[in-house]
Amino acid sequence: MQILWVLMALAMFSVVLLPVFRRRRSGIRLVTPGDPDAADPANYGFLRQEELDIRMPGPDADLLDVLDVVQRTQDYRAASQLLAGTETEGETRWQRVQAFAGAASLELQQRPGGVGETPGGQWLRVWRAEAPKDAGGAAVHAEFLVQQAWRTSTPGSDDFRIIMEEARSACGDAALLSPGDPIPYIIELSVARGLGYSQPEFEKLWLKILDRSPSHMGAHLAALHYWCEKWHGSRETAYAFAEAAAARAPQGSLLAAMPLFAVFEHLPEVNLVRSFYQSEVVTKAVHGALYAVHAARPDDPMLAHVRHLLICFLVRGERWSEAMDQLVRVDGHVGALPWTLSPDPASDYAIYRALAVAGYEANGGSPATLSH
Repeated sequence: MQILWVLMALAMFSVVLLPVFRRRRSGIRLVTPGDPDAADPANYGFLRQEELDIRMPGPDADLLDVLDVVQRTQDYRAASQLLAGTETEGETRWQRVQAFAGAASLELQQRPGGVGETPGGQWLRVWRAEAPKDAGGAAVHAEFLVQQAWRTSTPGSDDFRIIMEEARSACGDAALLSPGDPIPYIIELSVARGLGYSQPEFEKLWLKILDRSPSHMGAHLAALHYWCEKWHGSRETAYAFAEAAAARAPQGSLLAAMPLFAVFEHLPEVNLVRSFYQSEVVTKAVHGALYAVHAARPDDPMLAHVRHLLICFLVRGERWSEAMDQLVRVDGHVGALPWTLSPDPASDYAIYRALAVAGYEANGGSPATLSH
């Protein structure tokens, strides 16, 4: 399996990245580290690769503080208090539920437990046992089960289906504890994809979310997966879903960036056409996402998600200055698409960042000319 990953990485590098280095008109050439002509990302205040935070797409100091307390003390109460004080309908609560569930899942993976050994993530089990009516704990438990299914089982297998059915039941329990909360239903979107809900059944679930939070970006991204070609829809269906969401997006909503996520979900595995990232469909989606980030509130929790995906497309499209404009706003956190699809998110992000810096400087840019 390791050899397969290496071969895939080499194929990606040769097909996607080397043509960028070879473009004569941009003046980019590959040099060794330490060469006087080498572009140095540190000159722009970027963090070293080993300092990048792969847990989150952007900063959330309160979440990080609470995660540290919970994992250090194995006491769930700080997490319960944080979720209780987080707006029910907002994006932040959804991201925090995902983060707590992911932390428990990773702890269990690292410490599965054995004879005389307490398994990782025990604080979540205690949370559910001691506070069964806590809506936050119920939502985290449901999301934990979903992440466990995808992380430890093969879709379609008996084990996968058993865990997903348990997650489905947990979503129902969480929904009963907080009737106006969209999050239990958002979690169930992943269950629907894994268990292969029929389209009428999925649409019924989707309407429950729209009734509670019609502009929820995280919910739209989760629903988009279901409609993708690789799951239960098609390229055309996914594009139509994303474009409809963008068309009805209220002013300042990041839903205008949905078509870019639809394009990303249907990228060819190997692209030998250099102009693909300057094509009409990609250009239109990129412009929509750029419009969305410019119009969004600076504190929108989903803003970093869109910026990270934009970096990928802008670098591949050799739009160096625009890529740098996004990089200076997200550098430090890389827990977002497309980096999280890699076994080493920080490394992938650092490659694209280095390309952006090299392209920017090859076209006359410098730290002095980059606005922050």
